[in-house]
Amino acid sequence: MPVTLNVMRLKIFLLFVFAFVFCQFSVRAQKIPRFHVVALYENGGHHVEYSKAAKVWLDKLAADSNFSIDYIQNTDLIDSAFLGKYQLFIQLDYPPYAWKPKAVAAFQNYITRGKGGWIGFHHATLLGEFDGYPMWNWFSMFMGDIIYKNYIPGFAKATVKVEDANHPVMKGVPASFIVEKEEWYTYNKSPRPNVHVIASVDESTYSPDSDIKMGDHPVIWTNLNFPARNVYIFMGHSPVLFDSEVYKTIFRNAIFWAAGK
Repeated sequence: MPVTLNVMRLKIFLLFVFAFVFCQFSVRAQKIPRFHVVALYENGGHHVEYSKAAKVWLDKLAADSNFSIDYIQNTDLIDSAFLGKYQLFIQLDYPPYAWKPKAVAAFQNYITRGKGGWIGFHHATLLGEFDGYPMWNWFSMFMGDIIYKNYIPGFAKATVKVEDANHPVMKGVPASFIVEKEEWYTYNKSPRPNVHVIASVDESTYSPDSDIKMGDHPVIWTNLNFPARNVYIFMGHSPVLFDSEVYKTIFRNAIFWAAGK
């Protein structure tokens, strides 16, 4: 009897040890981020309120989904070693000009060699000569060989139509959805011949109506000519976008798709 009792006690002790070790392992595993993200954003000007709302939403998503996110407000830190720490680069309302030369070289290498994913919003297609800076020709090609032309300064509500419902970025997104407030950039031409269009805006639904139109008007696309998973999402000016479950779904989908998760 004593031998049997001791064996039972040993089994119980080992069971508690196993449970303790398993719990410790699980806690540590949960603390290791699934992937790492860096977001480049403007901390001033017209887009600061969008950036503030985006950061609140992104921080919660990162905590809930166990990935890390760091924020930078300029390109001073960007080089190959810096980008090597991240599986995803989010260009959160930051233009493609005034980048430091080492940042330009590192970013191009990051995209052309598929070292990580990229999501660009809104201001990322402000392509041309601005504030005395020349146009970044490589970035123009990356965005479909386009140049910024005009925008709707008074804003307009409009309907966006999904063109590729099977793309992972569109998972759970209806065939069409309304964007309540946006500037709707136009370009010198449609990027369609050079990119894969995922969604476009129906210019006939502008409210109020506007003469600033371009006909074929893609607003979400990916450039399949680059090995990096990339997606450009035009909508990104106003913080009211984060009141939209559809917009947040698109943003969330884009993060996990571009990060390869």
